[in-house]
Amino acid sequence: MRRWGARSEQNMAKDNFVEQIADIDSDFPQWYTDVVVKTRLVDYGPVKGTMVIRPYGYAIWENIQREMDARFRAEGIENAYFPLLIPMSFMTKEAEHVEGFAPEVAVVTHAGGEKLAEPLCIRPTSETIIGSMYSKWIQSYRDLPVLMNQWANVMRWEKTTRPFLRTSEFLWQEGHTVHSSEAEAMEMTLKMLAVYEEFARTCLAMPVLTGRKTEKEKFAGAIATFGMEAMMHDGKSLQAGTTHYLGQNFAKAFEIRFLDKDGALKYGYTTSFGVSTRLIGAIIMTHGDKRGLVLPPVVAPVQAVIVPIAAKKEGVLEACRALKETLAAAGVRVTLDDSENSPGWKFNEWEMKGVPVRIELGPRDLEAGKCTLFRRDTLEKSECALDGAVQTVKELLVEISDTMYERAKARMDARIVRAETLEELLAGVEGGNFVRAGWCGCRACEDKVKEFAQATARVLDGENTSDTCVVCGKKAQSTVVFARAY
Repeated sequence: MRRWGARSEQNMAKDNFVEQIADIDSDFPQWYTDVVVKTRLVDYGPVKGTMVIRPYGYAIWENIQREMDARFRAEGIENAYFPLLIPMSFMTKEAEHVEGFAPEVAVVTHAGGEKLAEPLCIRPTSETIIGSMYSKWIQSYRDLPVLMNQWANVMRWEKTTRPFLRTSEFLWQEGHTVHSSEAEAMEMTLKMLAVYEEFARTCLAMPVLTGRKTEKEKFAGAIATFGMEAMMHDGKSLQAGTTHYLGQNFAKAFEIRFLDKDGALKYGYTTSFGVSTRLIGAIIMTHGDKRGLVLPPVVAPVQAVIVPIAAKKEGVLEACRALKETLAAAGVRVTLDDSENSPGWKFNEWEMKGVPVRIELGPRDLEAGKCTLFRRDTLEKSECALDGAVQTVKELLVEISDTMYERAKARMDARIVRAETLEELLAGVEGGNFVRAGWCGCRACEDKVKEFAQATARVLDGENTSDTCVVCGKKAQSTVVFARAY
């Protein structure tokens, strides 16, 4: 991480803020680290692999929560909360599940000065603890479906970490549902994938590819996993969300049974789905530029900042405060920067923090009955009448979101290439692309791609199936999108 020392805000004001972050094109990893720290989204926790989400970063997460909760409620999903500590015996009930998570699980062996009779796992995911409760609550077909979600923290002991993208502790939502039939459970799995895709498009301005995961890449204990993959600035993929059809695996492990209409005792069919604070990293790496953050208006903590010009001149601050109140009353998340820093310093600061709209208002503007609007996404300025500023700003926020999405979509579409050979696949991923290639379905061929190109299968692509496998040349069963990934 780049250290800037104990420099005063006054000295920093003299600098070009862009010089305080690495170049996005030549050193993208360092750019990311500089941006998340410099914009006060996050800081490093005292335990390796942990992070402290600062108010500006947490506000993004709160906005994500608000938008997701509205979508969950629309699907009949209710919020609940389940314990952080899970008995070790629960984790061992589903063999594939415990095997998949064993390397990442943190275990509590002592408490209250004594050794525990049974070790307790710190929640890596909650299928087991929630399954144990569902077995108590579900008795009849009349109790189904059960549709619940929890917002919680999770611990997975990661060896290599990066703020938001991969940390030992992170925040997420995890939905868990139970259904009376396989068809209903699969329908729910695909429905939530569509919910995530719509959320990414409309709230994060982020295009994604969705599809089924390979057996190698699926969630431990699932019958089928479906993923949502986003392309970052450097062409790598980031898994932004997953949904899982669990079949009866966890239902049988935890005796989730119900008395059906025909009088027979049957096992339920379960699903799970989740997104995490990784989405904040996805926003940063999808939309950021040389100046820092570019935040989608829907989740931006501050949608508009008002910067007074010649603030000490009569009437300027009063007009800025009045405009702030009017915008806030109209539902715009707005702040007034009436600090003693220079306008130039404020411009740099708020641009780096990615605020979608900056409003400049000075004596000449007041005299002309107008203000100046600056768009963070395109760096363009325009003028608008003060008495129409509220409507103009609200329309501009929508336009910015649409423009950000279309720009990211065009970039992603241009960087999806095809490969017929391993050499072409390698060249594709080294060029910062997603690569579509045929695959025979053999695990050995999937492993060969990772070994040869350091790329993994992100999703199965139902379109444009290739004739032959990119590795062995045998008939392809499907087309896979391969990419290097975070």
